[in-house]
Amino acid sequence: MTSSPPSAAPGRRADAAPAMIWTALIVVYLLWGSTYLAIRVTVETLPPLLSAAWRFAAAALVLAVVLRLRRGPGALRVDRRQLGSAALIGVLLLTGGNGLVVLAESGPPGVAVPSGIAALLVATVPLLVVLLRSATGDRPPLWTFAGVTVGFAGLVLLVLPSGGGGAVPLVGALTVVAAATAWSIGSFLSGRIRMPTDPFVATVYEMVAGALALAVVAALRGELRDFHPASVSTRSWAALVYLMVAGSLVAFTAYVWLLHNAPISLVSTYAYVNPAVAVALGALLVAEPITTQVLLGGAVLVAGVALVVSTERPRRKSAVTRSGAAPAGDRQ
Repeated sequence: MTSSPPSAAPGRRADAAPAMIWTALIVVYLLWGSTYLAIRVTVETLPPLLSAAWRFAAAALVLAVVLRLRRGPGALRVDRRQLGSAALIGVLLLTGGNGLVVLAESGPPGVAVPSGIAALLVATVPLLVVLLRSATGDRPPLWTFAGVTVGFAGLVLLVLPSGGGGAVPLVGALTVVAAATAWSIGSFLSGRIRMPTDPFVATVYEMVAGALALAVVAALRGELRDFHPASVSTRSWAALVYLMVAGSLVAFTAYVWLLHNAPISLVSTYAYVNPAVAVALGALLVAEPITTQVLLGGAVLVAGVALVVSTERPRRKSAVTRSGAAPAGDRQ
């Protein structure tokens, strides 16, 4: 998930090879778009919140070790206020945002939200951030509000009951919208509180806080008590490892590199490419149905997001860049 489109960080180089830029962009498109399907496979036999806690704990550990080795003993040093801010954002983004998506994708058919639909619903994050900004006195351009209106019209089309039943499980859809709301609030606040200045360091503490909160909630739900390693399939373990490595490390690194080396107008296209990738992978690999209603609602929603992204591009450096909070694919 993401906030408004991020701007390139100060000091962005303009001499990066186009081949490198497009390679990194394709990595972000495919890996972040594929994380929704990987979540679905993970929760087939792994406890949803517990597996999410393991994912972010492992990614935080690896990233912390890399930073420590490359930058020395003081690499992860932050003050108490920065630590508290990063922990708050981590809980909102990962426990609220990612955790609710994982829950929505778990469960039997007819209850769980298909991975492609989840990605489309999560695409409402830029729309929700615009509403949060407006509520605090910011006045986005008129075309931005037009994009928000179009996007929410697509959301209604996506979840509106059709024929004998709903396009998607209603409870699951509302859970994903709640996740998008939590992510939007975290992204919005991250640009307004004192965060660690280095986005990689901020990400380490966000992941640690999110993993701890996810583990606590998982324990309260009885996931630890009911977990039996022997019942976990090989494909669920493999999907969890994929989320740790591809989603939380490789794609995030590529994204941060792009912020420093590519035009933001190009980088921000992930906001509406990732849902398309997720829908396509869900249909091709696990036969998730793509109905006319899904195509129409998804197309309208993504068009609204694209309009918001295009009208927001000139804005100054956003909360994502300042906080180190990565978009949907990384946190999904």
